[in-house]
Amino acid sequence: MKRSLEILKFVVLLGLIAFLFSFTKKRNDARKITKLDVEFVDENSPFITYNTVNKLLIQNHDKVTSIGKETLVLKEMERRLLENPMIRDAQVYLSVDGTLGAKIEQRKPLGRVSASPDYYLDADGKKMPLSDVYSARVPIITGSSKNNFNEVTPLLLKIENDEFMKTSVVGINRKADGDLELELRKTDFKVLFGKPENIEKKFQNFKAFYKKTKQDSTLYSYNMVNLKFDNQVIATKK
Repeated sequence: MKRSLEILKFVVLLGLIAFLFSFTKKRNDARKITKLDVEFVDENSPFITYNTVNKLLIQNHDKVTSIGKETLVLKEMERRLLENPMIRDAQVYLSVDGTLGAKIEQRKPLGRVSASPDYYLDADGKKMPLSDVYSARVPIITGSSKNNFNEVTPLLLKIENDEFMKTSVVGINRKADGDLELELRKTDFKVLFGKPENIEKKFQNFKAFYKKTKQDSTLYSYNMVNLKFDNQVIATKK
């Protein structure tokens, strides 16, 4: 008898816990979202606006505070964000205080391809459309390529991480044989870079040439600087 009473108490207690949990969950789900918190985690200038992200999140709702928690599908929200061509990665979450949050990583443009229409080449070697919000100051890529110029990406990445080359290179031309030719800021000579190989060594060679010729005031007397060959710079005077 005593054992039966203990079992009955346990069943009643278990039922009460289940009821309270269900009641709490139902009340929590019925609550509205209190605010929206969008965070851009990259260091790029905004290629997509806060309002655009907001619209992608709330879809057909007038405002975020009109959305009930029970209607949220976070994975669906992430999918909509990732379909935007300016966004590389997105994480959507819901905090206990009713905040709907989104962490956005934008794509990073490294070069702008001169085409019809123009487009960016991003850090992953993929095409990225131009933004109506912000125009990136990156080298202009010209010439022709069957691979959307993604073979230029290794060079663009090295330029991005080299302060001297980043401030100097304003254009990259891909020649018919696949060699790359660099156009520099404030100089009228071309730099024949060759294939995007041994990039750091070629950078070192060019910077040594640039420093020496600038010191002896001969920098502007050349019309072509050839970096194609290992351990040497061949410069052609005007």
